[in-house]
Amino acid sequence: MKIIFFLPLLFLFNQNLYADSPLTSTAISDAYKSSKIIQLASKAEGKLNIKLIKYLTKKRKPIELKIALINKLGWESNGVSNSEIFLQYLKDKNNCQTMDDFLRRASADDIICMAYLKALDNYFNVDEAINLARIAKSKDKESYTIHIISSLIEAQKAMKISFCEVYNITNNVRIDKSLNTDMNAEAIKIIFDYMVLYKDDCK
Repeated sequence: MKIIFFLPLLFLFNQNLYADSPLTSTAISDAYKSSKIIQLASKAEGKLNIKLIKYLTKKRKPIELKIALINKLGWESNGVSNSEIFLQYLKDKNNCQTMDDFLRRASADDIICMAYLKALDNYFNVDEAINLARIAKSKDKESYTIHIISSLIEAQKAMKISFCEVYNITNNVRIDKSLNTDMNAEAIKIIFDYMVLYKDDCK
């Protein structure tokens, strides 16, 4: 009987642990509330629509707003696979037949958006999202936004290993002076107001 009761409790513990995590507790979009595209995303009920997708794929739109848009869609949309919707659109638009073909042609912005969408689609398993984010970083070695989102995805996985590592992964981006700070100060503060909670484990 003890085992019967223990397993559901363990499941609930794991659910709560991940519901309070780097990907689910950093409300980056709050720093961009006045933006029309974020207001539009707030009405999308967690699902990408054609207007949002077209915004994400426009080269001239700032990456920080693209990330804020995705952040606003959130992570609680059961049965929604925004990363697949996004990928299919890009495959059709660019006439790509395979994932490898897509990755060769796609911009760093497109790839980090897909990585973030995939991570939020299933934040319990972010391995594929991590791989995508690393490719985005290799295509753009200077964008703070791309690097910090990649670090949040990697920090999500690190929760299974070390809370100190969770903090260090993101803090290493914060202190990297070689990056171009293409994210506003309020958004950065939102991220690290949460991430600093893990710093106490670095003792």
